[in-house]
Amino acid sequence: MHFAEEPHRLGFERASALLQVQVGCTWGKCLYCAVCSRHPGPAEVTPLEEVAEDLDELAQNWRAYDRVFLYGPNPFGMPHGQLVKRLGLICEKLPSAKSIGGFACVADIQARSDAELAEWAALGADGLSIGAESGYDPALKFMRKPQRAADLEEQCARLDAAGITYTLFYLAGMAGKGKGAENAKASAEAFNRIDPYRINVMTMSVFEGTPLYEMVQRGEFEPASERENFLEMRDFIAGLTDCETFIDTGHDVNLVRFDGVLPRDREGMVALLELRAERANESMLADYRSRMRSF
Repeated sequence: MHFAEEPHRLGFERASALLQVQVGCTWGKCLYCAVCSRHPGPAEVTPLEEVAEDLDELAQNWRAYDRVFLYGPNPFGMPHGQLVKRLGLICEKLPSAKSIGGFACVADIQARSDAELAEWAALGADGLSIGAESGYDPALKFMRKPQRAADLEEQCARLDAAGITYTLFYLAGMAGKGKGAENAKASAEAFNRIDPYRINVMTMSVFEGTPLYEMVQRGEFEPASERENFLEMRDFIAGLTDCETFIDTGHDVNLVRFDGVLPRDREGMVALLELRAERANESMLADYRSRMRSF
């Protein structure tokens, strides 16, 4: 298999076949993103010949994969014609695959016509992982995300119309110290209106080598404490009153991990986060986060 780096996968994609189709991000401007620091410069589309070789290797595996996860920071942002060729090749060489996912930016969807989204769906694109991160416009603007809350809602509605499901990522701590409540409230309101299939909750971790790390060193951004992050997660989940969705906090950047279904498990998740906040050993948790390494 062709991989530019040691591959990693989301927990809920653990049974999916990983297929590299891109190196680097087409946006590449988010302040906190360690991927962009590892792969500076323009994104590169993996040659079709390499993709074909990898699909042949996957087809010889002992198991018949029913899902393929396109590996890369935002493979659905590559030029439409190149993406369609790769989706079509998956359908040809791995007919057992019933769906094809991968990371996508809101801007990637915004750049597509309705007909192009329909073509994605016809070729099996489903269960996209979208880096929403927040519905709080000041945080989105500060972190140089290529969307605002209204853009997120509009583009998710277009995916709904095309029949493509998606996971939205929420990034606790993105607004910085003292702003978790505002981030949680605005984000919950936006996510309620969208009602995504799944919400993957993550926690801001400032990695060395990113623009945000340098800003922290200069005192231009102050990260939230871990207790603040727990309370922000609590407020966000408590505010998701109109969602019937799955909550997943299993990513390694989180210092509390659980999953559950809304609205059924809201009370238990909120209680757990309140307990973690109450018993947070800030010094120990801060030391643990400082030793994290980006993927």
